[in-house]
Amino acid sequence: MAILCEFRLFVLLFSALFFVSVAISFSPADDYLIDCGSVVDSTVDNRRFIGDVSASSNGKLFSSEGSITLQSENPAPMLAQIYKTARIFTRQAKYEFNVVEKGIQMVRLHFHRFNSSKIDLSDAEFHVTVNGYVVLRNFSGAFVVPRVREFLIWVDVGKVVVRFVPSKDSKLAFVNAIEVISAPKDLIADVATSVSNDGTTEKLNGLVKQAMEVVYRINVGGRTVTPFNDTLWRTWVPDERFFKVSDGSEKVYFSGRIKYRLGGASREVGPDNLYNTARVVKSNNGSVSQVNMTWEFPVSSGYKYLIRLHFCDIASMSLGMLYFNIYINGNLAYQDLDISDVTDYVLASPYYIDFVVDDVNSHSSSSSGLISVSVGPSNKSIEHAVDAILNGVEIMKMNNTLGSLDGSVSTEMILSRCPNRRNLSLFMSMVAFMCILMSVYIVTQRRKAKDGFGWLRLSDNVPEDSNYPKSVEGFGSRMP
Repeated sequence: MAILCEFRLFVLLFSALFFVSVAISFSPADDYLIDCGSVVDSTVDNRRFIGDVSASSNGKLFSSEGSITLQSENPAPMLAQIYKTARIFTRQAKYEFNVVEKGIQMVRLHFHRFNSSKIDLSDAEFHVTVNGYVVLRNFSGAFVVPRVREFLIWVDVGKVVVRFVPSKDSKLAFVNAIEVISAPKDLIADVATSVSNDGTTEKLNGLVKQAMEVVYRINVGGRTVTPFNDTLWRTWVPDERFFKVSDGSEKVYFSGRIKYRLGGASREVGPDNLYNTARVVKSNNGSVSQVNMTWEFPVSSGYKYLIRLHFCDIASMSLGMLYFNIYINGNLAYQDLDISDVTDYVLASPYYIDFVVDDVNSHSSSSSGLISVSVGPSNKSIEHAVDAILNGVEIMKMNNTLGSLDGSVSTEMILSRCPNRRNLSLFMSMVAFMCILMSVYIVTQRRKAKDGFGWLRLSDNVPEDSNYPKSVEGFGSRMP
């Protein structure tokens, strides 16, 4: 009896530790939320954004003598407060954030180009760099609705530097809000499976120190997940416009508890609202379905992409019944995935797999600039069971060899082509001053020359039969 009681106590303690991540909320070491161009603080999704005017009064946050604060004159009724103000830069400028933790920083830039009678934001065109990585090039922010561009940047030094550079002297730069947040240690794994264009796979290391831009976050089979319902304040959009093959598939919803495990996907990797919905393929008339579910995502060519697929078996009636294959760009990336095995035989427990696709270009199977993701039955799929499942997709662009996420250009190239207007003005002033000095010098020398070569008097002792004239004009009127 005593042994049985001890065993039950052990099970209870183990269960408490096993799902401990459910009760722990993420608290980042660095957490900057800046409302640019605002003198007051704003609250969005229960998060307090500090006006950069007041934030800078406690310590210099941004560096630009040519910056201007601007406020929207006719904002939309439901527009978030952070999009009603902006900071405008007429020349190169930067925000600097001191960070205490070495690792990945999530940098989110908020843009909303509103109308103003004071400044025409249609003149905006600029570049943005973060710690030496080019993240935006020739960006105008011309969107009907506010946009957030999110980047994951590895930081060794103690600062995150966000630099704004107008593309031309006649152009402007602007930003409405900035977030700099320390990422959880388990957000990006350092190893992924690389899937080449010829279908071969291999392990790829060193992902943590790659700069990345979040291109897609997709909630498969579910609704939009807002920052309010995500521990990392992310937005996940429905998959309908990316879902291409729907015959034989269906949506499922789970109302129970998502069982996060130590060593598995945490709530910071994916929220509950991501894992409690999915699309599945089920056996048809007692036989294994031959249907693959496929999603297609337009992407920019010339980069590698990290593709993260999220799984959580919320559809099976029992363990050990769900096996399926994963295809990336039509190539078999994972064969016979046993979802029960990888989740330590726990139903409704999250799991993810990372893949990296080779450079998407005209020579690859994705010549049209598409990344395709498919899941479908494997040779181990079982009749009268679920034959495939997918809960979520993330796609992140990785920096190219020039350290850029937006074009074949480096930070050094951008800064050399777009000099600081203040430095340019000083240079032009110095050139003008030198021109004035040269003009004065030339005029002075000409006057001296005129005084030194006036009328010349010849000697009276010149013989009569001399061939020389008795008087000669100065050099200025000498005839040949």
